[in-house]
Amino acid sequence: MRHIIWVFWPAFIAAGIAETLFFTMIDPAQLYLFGQQVQWSPMATYSTGFLLFWLVCVCSSLMTYAMMPDVAREALRKAANEREDLARPKRREPGGSSH
Repeated sequence: MRHIIWVFWPAFIAAGIAETLFFTMIDPAQLYLFGQQVQWSPMATYSTGFLLFWLVCVCSSLMTYAMMPDVAREALRKAANEREDLARPKRREPGGSSH
């Protein structure tokens, strides 16, 4: 599961930045695709744009992970297994104290 997060989370952040920059410069009402004006609502255009940017960024992150040397990939796995996940509460040991 952590490998998926390593690919999708940075791609999500990059897609958000890319969409913000893209739609800051381009008005969805003036967007053309294959020579035809896009007749979608602005919300549909923003949503589709974000999903396309996310797809491109996922492919980029996935290629980076796939091309990573085995030594670096193994170091990432080791670091992920040693790190406590701060988002989850710690599990109590059965029959142990709660401190």
